[in-house]
Amino acid sequence: MRAALSCHDVVIVGAGLSGIAMAWHHRRARPDDDLVIAEARSSVGGTWDLFRYPGIRSDSDMATLGFTFKPWLGRKAITDGESIRHYLEATTAEHGIAERIVFGRRLVSADFVTADNRWKLTFQLETGDKEIRFSRFLMLCTGYYNYASGYLPAFPQIERFSGLVIQPQHWPQDLSLRDKRVVLIGSGATAVTLLPELAKEAAKVTMIQRTPTYIIEAPAIDRWSQRFIRWTGARAGHWLTRWKNILYTMGIFQLSRRWPTFVRRAIAKQTREQLGDTLDWRKHFTPPYNPWAQRLCVAPDGDFFEPLRTGKAEMCTGTIASFSPRHVHMASGERIDADIVVAATGLRILVAGGATLSVDGVELLPNALTTYKGAMLSGVPNLVMTLGYTNASWTLKSELICKWSVRLLNFMQRRGLQRVTPADKSAGEGQPLIDLESGYIRRAEAEMPRQTAERPWRVNQNYFLDLKAFRWSRIDDGHLQFKGEETSVSASLD
Repeated sequence: MRAALSCHDVVIVGAGLSGIAMAWHHRRARPDDDLVIAEARSSVGGTWDLFRYPGIRSDSDMATLGFTFKPWLGRKAITDGESIRHYLEATTAEHGIAERIVFGRRLVSADFVTADNRWKLTFQLETGDKEIRFSRFLMLCTGYYNYASGYLPAFPQIERFSGLVIQPQHWPQDLSLRDKRVVLIGSGATAVTLLPELAKEAAKVTMIQRTPTYIIEAPAIDRWSQRFIRWTGARAGHWLTRWKNILYTMGIFQLSRRWPTFVRRAIAKQTREQLGDTLDWRKHFTPPYNPWAQRLCVAPDGDFFEPLRTGKAEMCTGTIASFSPRHVHMASGERIDADIVVAATGLRILVAGGATLSVDGVELLPNALTTYKGAMLSGVPNLVMTLGYTNASWTLKSELICKWSVRLLNFMQRRGLQRVTPADKSAGEGQPLIDLESGYIRRAEAEMPRQTAERPWRVNQNYFLDLKAFRWSRIDDGHLQFKGEETSVSASLD
């Protein structure tokens, strides 16, 4: 057991998009704070460092997935994972963030000691040893995916399959697909990304989906962005592109929720145009749910549909009945040849990166907690977490939370306050934290914090509502309890 006896002002857990943004905003506004970023892996990037499967790319446009303080100036609006990873590495190097990162430290427990107004943080090192650190504030920027493994359903008789079974987040880097018959199981963003890439090398790719999903074509290169940059310069062009994309994605989401039939028909029309007469689009691309009941998938320049048109890939919609050494058997009686099975069957949710949270030694169960603005947890002192959007890019909300956390610390410093705790006084019944019907969300409902219908105990999926909640609302809004609070000042003065 190793102990770091000094107490940091801020410990950020995670060096992905959220952690890097949190570090930049705090260093800029509070340069005297003792700040450290603890990262479990050996490099920055989070999801973009972990996922190395073929074709890994953003499913949000880079004008909004990128940072406000370092605009994405690449030509591609939807770009590959390696480019995103290099972008994050460059950001940490250019802004003095890299020197604040300690790698190989996975947070296993965090206990807030109220007598000392500080967190006792226990990290597991790559050597297996434990390290103790203390911090006044804890910023959880861990995302909500389980990095150790994805979700693998209990496929009947899969042990009989003699070929290779792969989960995308653990993709073998030396794998050759040449002359291989690949079965890709799944219908979410990962499967939609993988199919066109696998079809480039494999002899045949068959995508098996239990139910269809909505897939929309979007340009890989944003022509309007290129025009904005030519007309106004790089910085102003990025700003215009960013707001264009914010308004567009919000518009599609609201349109889908209010007039789902119209959006469903528009997507169906686009799908028919992409496929032509090569595939039964009604069978394979007509989901049993409305648009945005689950996330929409994006195919840059329609790349998903091209191998289906040329016959390099096929679709199979139905239920898997069993496996044999070289085949997948469907409940319909269809038998699909397979040398490799890629199980793109979904992610697993992991709150706080799997760390145990407690206050004065009493363990906190996430499902018993209510989220405050999607940024703090009821009854948990001096803790901020970043929870991005499900209907827009993660970074949009993440940066709002980062800026708000700076306002919160400045507010407390000016008044000599040591502790802040959200106090849920609402009588509202707890609701799932994320309003989507996706399988990975529903499987994790019992493990995630809750929200209510009342603000600020609900999570907005609306950038404009969050601008008001995080940028222009009062810090002392009556829902936060401060230790030693004597005065209340409008947040407009912060």
